[in-house]
Amino acid sequence: METLRLALLFVHILGYAALLGGLLVQVREETKVVNPLMRDGIGTAFLAGLLLVGVLESLGSPDHAKIGVKFAVGLVILVLVMVNVRKPAIPQGLYFGLLALTVANIAVAVFWSPVHA
Repeated sequence: METLRLALLFVHILGYAALLGGLLVQVREETKVVNPLMRDGIGTAFLAGLLLVGVLESLGSPDHAKIGVKFAVGLVILVLVMVNVRKPAIPQGLYFGLLALTVANIAVAVFWSPVHA
């Protein structure tokens, strides 16, 4: 089960890396779009995250507050990306909002660690 957890965590990280890469590749571009890398990245990260929670539940008691925050932020990113995937351009504010939400979700994963007594 630990091997499955690590494999899902790896895929989850790759998904967020793809999403962030899809965002950062456009930083200097005048027109921002939802590109396939962003779409596939958030889809992969979200699905792998859901599966990872199932595995974590079977291994013990995960931090439900952290999972809830990551789920909510990930769901917002997923919806915003999917709603705008076919549009020829997205507003600068939406682009920077997606970038901020992505970085925030990564920060929650890294810095919100369990409390050790």
